[in-house]
Amino acid sequence: MGSRTTFMQSLGILAVLSAVYLLLVFIVPNQYYQLMLTLVAIWAVMGISWNVLSGYSGLVSFGHAAFFGLGAYTVALGLLHFNLSPWIGLPLAGLVGAVAGIIVGLPTFRLRGHYFALAMLAYPLALLYVFEWLGYQEVALPMNRENPAAYMQFSDGRIYSVIALVLLVIAVLVSRWIETTRFGMALLAIKQNELAAEAAGIETRKWKLRAIAISGAIAGAIGGFYAVILIVVTPASVFSMLTSAQALIVALFGGIGTVWGPVIGAAILIPLSETLHAELGNILPGIQGVVFGTAIVLVILLAPEGIFWKIRDLITRSDRDGRSGEAPVATALVDAGELLERPEAMAGKTVLEVKGLSKSFGGLKAVQDVSFKVPEGAVIGIIGPNGAGKTTLFNMLNGFHTPSSGEVIFEGENLVGLQPSGVCKRGIGRTFQVARPFARLSVLDNVLVGAYVRADDDATALRHAREALALVGMEKDAERTAGGLPSKEQRLMELARALAGKPKILLLDEILAGLGSSEINEVIVVLRKLTESGITILIIEHTMQAMLRLADHFIVLDHGALLGEGKPRNIMRDPKVIEAYLGRRWRERA
Repeated sequence: MGSRTTFMQSLGILAVLSAVYLLLVFIVPNQYYQLMLTLVAIWAVMGISWNVLSGYSGLVSFGHAAFFGLGAYTVALGLLHFNLSPWIGLPLAGLVGAVAGIIVGLPTFRLRGHYFALAMLAYPLALLYVFEWLGYQEVALPMNRENPAAYMQFSDGRIYSVIALVLLVIAVLVSRWIETTRFGMALLAIKQNELAAEAAGIETRKWKLRAIAISGAIAGAIGGFYAVILIVVTPASVFSMLTSAQALIVALFGGIGTVWGPVIGAAILIPLSETLHAELGNILPGIQGVVFGTAIVLVILLAPEGIFWKIRDLITRSDRDGRSGEAPVATALVDAGELLERPEAMAGKTVLEVKGLSKSFGGLKAVQDVSFKVPEGAVIGIIGPNGAGKTTLFNMLNGFHTPSSGEVIFEGENLVGLQPSGVCKRGIGRTFQVARPFARLSVLDNVLVGAYVRADDDATALRHAREALALVGMEKDAERTAGGLPSKEQRLMELARALAGKPKILLLDEILAGLGSSEINEVIVVLRKLTESGITILIIEHTMQAMLRLADHFIVLDHGALLGEGKPRNIMRDPKVIEAYLGRRWRERA
C-alpha cells in the first residue's frame, strides 16, 4: 500500500533479523546471555502486543500486564492443577488474553484520553491483589523428569531462545498484516480523529474491540511463555507496573505505530537494563527502572515518536534536499468564472428531506424546527452568522448528534438514531472544518480510509481511492506523504477521502477555509466537476463570492432557526438576510 514497504520486503527484513538472532543464540556460550536473548524476543513480542492496540489506534494502555499476567497464570495453573503441557497452555493463554481484552474493552472504550489510560491501569493492579487473595502468591511450575520436552522443560537454554524467536516471528507477521490491511487503516483513522473515522464509515467500536482482542491474545501467549522461563510465578512478577511500563517503553523508544519499533526498543533496552542490573543491582536496586525512565526522557527530548521514525525522517529529509533543485511542475489554473444558473437543479426528485429538526444543549436551542428539501444533483448552500447552528445541523444530518426532535429522511429512510458510520454506508459523506490528514501515510493511503466503506475487497477499495484522487486532480500526488501537503492539497485530499466512499450526498463544512483566492478558484473548479457528475452537495461556507458561484439554492440560518431560503440572487437581496448576516456594506454593493 502506497508509501509502506511491501509485505514481501518485510518478510525479507524479518528473515535477515531472524538469521542474525539465531547466529547470536548459537555462538553465545554463556547461559546468562542466552537468557538475555530470550528476554529480548519476549519483550519485543510484548511491545508488539501494546503497539497493536495503542500504537495504531492511539488509545494509550497502562494495563497490558493484565493480559500478560493472565497468560502466565493460565500456563502455570494449568500445569499445576491439570498437568496441562505448556505446548497446549500457550495457545490457551492467548485465548484467555483475547477474551480478557474483549471483557476489558467493552466498558473501557466508552472512555477517552487519559481516562482510558487510567482505567486500563486499574486492571492489572486489581488482578495482582485478586491472585494474592486467592493464595497464588508463589506458583512453582512442577518439573517432569520422565518427559521434559513434552512439558517445555529443556536443559539447553538455546531452545527457549528459538521458541521465543518463533513467537516473535508470529507476532511480527500478525502486526504486519494489520498494518497493511484495512484493519490498520481503520485503527490509524481512529488514532487521527475518531469522529472523522466514523464519518468515513468506520465502525470504531468494532475495530477497537478487534484490536484489543488480538493485542490481548499476543500478550497472553507471551506471558504464558514467560512463566515457563521464570519457573516460579508471582503476582508481582507478571502484574506489576514495571511489566506494563516495559511493554509501553520498548514500543515508544523504538517507534510507535510500526511493527519494527518494539523490536528496535527491545533489542537496545533489554540488554542494557539486564547488564546494568547484573553489574550494579546490588549497589543500586531498581536500576532497571532507572534505565526505562531514562529511555522515556531521551525519547521525549530527542525522538518523540521513537528511533524508527527519527531515522526515517532524517533519510526522507536528505532525499528531499537532494531533489530541491528540481524545477516545479507548472499547473494550469482554470478560470472559475461565474456559475451559470441551473434552474433544472432544483427540479429533481427529493433525495433528502429534513422535517422539523431541532437540537437543544441544556437550555440552549442550537437548531430550532428547521425543515427543507434537497433535490438530487443540487448544490445547497447553508449560510448564516457564526453560532447560527450550521455545523450542528450537519452533525445531525450525519449522526454525530441525535436531534431533540424531527426527522432526516434519506431515500425514504429516517436516519435519526444511526451512528455516523451507518449514515456514511447509506451514502452520505462529509468533510470537516479542519483538515486532519494521517501525516505519515501517503495521499493514496489517506484516501483508502474512506474507500473501504463501500468496497468488498482491497482491490476495489484501491480502485475507488484512485478514482477519487483523479476526480480532485491529485492522481499524480498519490505517493506523496500527506503531512507535507500544502493547505489546498490537504483540503482536496479530504474531499477525495469522502468521494472514495461513493457517496450520493456530500456534506462540505468550510472546505475553502484558509485558502487564497487562486486556491479557492482551483477548488471551485473541482467542485463544479462534481456537480456536473450528478453528486448532490450541501456546503457550509463563509466565502460568499465563492458560494454565489457554487450554490443553486441557499438556506439561511440565524440563532438556529430558518431565516429564509431560495435562489442565491434573491437571498442576497433579502433585507432580513442582509440585516442578520451580510451587513450594510453588502446592501451598498448590491
